[in-house]
Amino acid sequence: LLTPSEHSLRVEARVRPAGSGLALVPGAEHPELTAWVDGRRVAVVRDLERERAAALDLLAELGLVPAVEDADRPGAWSWLLEGEEALDFVARVQHVNVDSLVAEWPEGERLSVSRVAEADDLRVRVHDRRDWFGLEGEVEVDGWRVPLGDLLDRLRRGERYLPLEGNRWLKVSRLLRQRLSALADVVHRPKQALEIDRSAGPVLQELLDEAGEAVTCERWEDLQVRLKKAKCVSTRPPRGLKAELRPYQQEGFAWLKRLSTWGVGACLADDMGLGKTVQAIAILLARARQGPALVIAPTSVGTNWLREVRRFGPRLEPVLYRETDRAGDLDLGPRDVVVISYGLARVDVDRLKGVKWATLVLDEAQQVKNATTKTARALRELSADWRLALTGTPIENHLGELWSLFRLLSPGLLGSWESFKERFAAPIERDGDAERRAALARVLRPFVLRRTKQEVLDDLPGRTDVRVEIELSKREQRLYAEARLQAIAELVTDGGGVGRDKRFQVLAALTRLRQLACHPRLVDASWRGDSAKLKAFLEVVQDLRAGEHRALVFSQFTSHLSLLREALDKQGVAYLYLDGRTPAKRRQQLVDAFQQGEGELFLISLKAGGKGLNLTAADYVVHLDPWWNPAVEDQATDRAHRIGQTRPVTVYRLVTAQTIEEQILALHAQKRDLVAGVLGGTSKAGKLSTEDLLALIRGEDSGREERSGGSQPETSDRGEGRLLALRDRHGLSQRELGRLFGVSAATISRWKHSGLPAKREVQLRELERASSRTVKRRLK
Repeated sequence: LLTPSEHSLRVEARVRPAGSGLALVPGAEHPELTAWVDGRRVAVVRDLERERAAALDLLAELGLVPAVEDADRPGAWSWLLEGEEALDFVARVQHVNVDSLVAEWPEGERLSVSRVAEADDLRVRVHDRRDWFGLEGEVEVDGWRVPLGDLLDRLRRGERYLPLEGNRWLKVSRLLRQRLSALADVVHRPKQALEIDRSAGPVLQELLDEAGEAVTCERWEDLQVRLKKAKCVSTRPPRGLKAELRPYQQEGFAWLKRLSTWGVGACLADDMGLGKTVQAIAILLARARQGPALVIAPTSVGTNWLREVRRFGPRLEPVLYRETDRAGDLDLGPRDVVVISYGLARVDVDRLKGVKWATLVLDEAQQVKNATTKTARALRELSADWRLALTGTPIENHLGELWSLFRLLSPGLLGSWESFKERFAAPIERDGDAERRAALARVLRPFVLRRTKQEVLDDLPGRTDVRVEIELSKREQRLYAEARLQAIAELVTDGGGVGRDKRFQVLAALTRLRQLACHPRLVDASWRGDSAKLKAFLEVVQDLRAGEHRALVFSQFTSHLSLLREALDKQGVAYLYLDGRTPAKRRQQLVDAFQQGEGELFLISLKAGGKGLNLTAADYVVHLDPWWNPAVEDQATDRAHRIGQTRPVTVYRLVTAQTIEEQILALHAQKRDLVAGVLGGTSKAGKLSTEDLLALIRGEDSGREERSGGSQPETSDRGEGRLLALRDRHGLSQRELGRLFGVSAATISRWKHSGLPAKREVQLRELERASSRTVKRRLK
């Protein structure tokens, strides 16, 4: 006896002795009774034991067992089945071939379950919708049809049965559920229509291969060709790559090559220091023939991109897009790589979207983690055949950041925010839904590659050096430019040379400029503005904490470390601190504490902690300001990168662009033997002549080449006109113009004919930005 209700089914096992009209408990009640059979009254004798045994066998086949041993107890042969358990039972009843089994339902309330729907019962049609593919289909079983959209909605909720009209239910096989559930995670349903992005191609094609009927469009077939090509494409490093890729980097390049051949966006999310940039340069080389590439990166790393592209991919033609490059058309071709900041990309998006980019690279892609910002909205307008995001932290706070990132990389992969929030974000973040978390991981797995150093660097500890370029704010630029021009005006005599007894004044001016490149408050205690370097440092700290890394932080200025301590205290970052005033006993206590896990950062003055310490608990080293002698920096780095270190060490150098810090690093590369003589501080810079030091203030690599008649410097073809414009704008004489540049009037005359040296470009731009009042004041 089967009695259905809204969400359950009452099942009662009964025996009807022939002709009696009674429904009796099996093996109980009325062992003898009378009944009418063929119009005659007969006596019926029941074999209760045999009857009960037969009933138990049949119920076991149906998946039911009486609740008690006592067959006479009320309710012993009754069950209440709920949900899909009830439908499972109905399906078994329908398919058990036993003549003595009769299912009795109340009139008009009979439930029916279809035979199991398999993949060959599925019909699917794929339509071209330009940026998307439209999807239609249905499952048909015994004349019963269910639209594909309804089927996916039910399966997304984990249901195995689909309701039809008239108390009918469609049952779906396990294999078909698996195929459709994978499809359900990548299909979107705006306005009830089914849509799918090309990134979901393999999932849908796997289903199409098994469907009973599949009708596709030409663009879908083209996508399958690209997919097949991606599987067998050569993944050898491209010709012209001037780097030997580590095994994991080779794997990363191969992965990028396959995805770019397929044409779907990728997120390379390797841990910091694993060489995401060189892997990206490798794929830029591999795609160079397909057209120009656009690299969007924080301002601070723009020049680093130029340097790395020239170093590892010399066949490419990198160009740094600056504010001064905003006029005219972008005449670009294959092998061109344009590097631009996020801010400028937002401002000049109308110009950039006029170019069909072969490759778009988003470095430090967490910059667009908020989809509602103007920058994120602007970048979505760019046209690119393939997109790559580089970030060590694709998720910092919540899943909305991940959705924003893929909104740029593969807009159709995760669908609309409302859909993503309902399907993934809310169940995972609010409810801790492990199944939804696993489903999201399945969706993203083909498109996100993340390796940690511990996973891939078995042959280390090694050392990776990263130069972080920092752009001063406009206020900081003005302050720095004024200080530099003032130093030039005070230190250079009318004849263009250096006055006597100026060495200490030069050193003092250099120190002032170096401090301004770190934080204006080191020079001006009343400064209430931001510091670009402090902001960049805190971003580095955020990344380190996200990766559960620990770092040594070095600066030669204890006053600079004090400002960092204030900022870290506000953010609740745990750190230890050591400088020259720390007693020896306390010094060792701090070292032991850090080695035992106390503190996320260890702030150390370069002079106090550059040697004699074993701090292998850190796997990152941050140099806040470059030191004259690179060997001193190396000694400090070796506090972590030494015997006993079991992890690779990454060294960050924070360098402020267009300041004295760049010139110091140029000395590292160009005059290492000279700088190596600078031991212990500016007061001991004995092997740098006063002229050399003043050349740094002027913005030159050295003051000797020009005065000694050495090789001709590279010139700027726009220098002559700009020099004349500068002179006329401020009403300067040629001699006054020379004083501003720290050269003689004769040198200015020569520049007007031969062109301005390229290394004077920074100096010229600073003067062009300065007001006439500022210029006149510097000349007094």
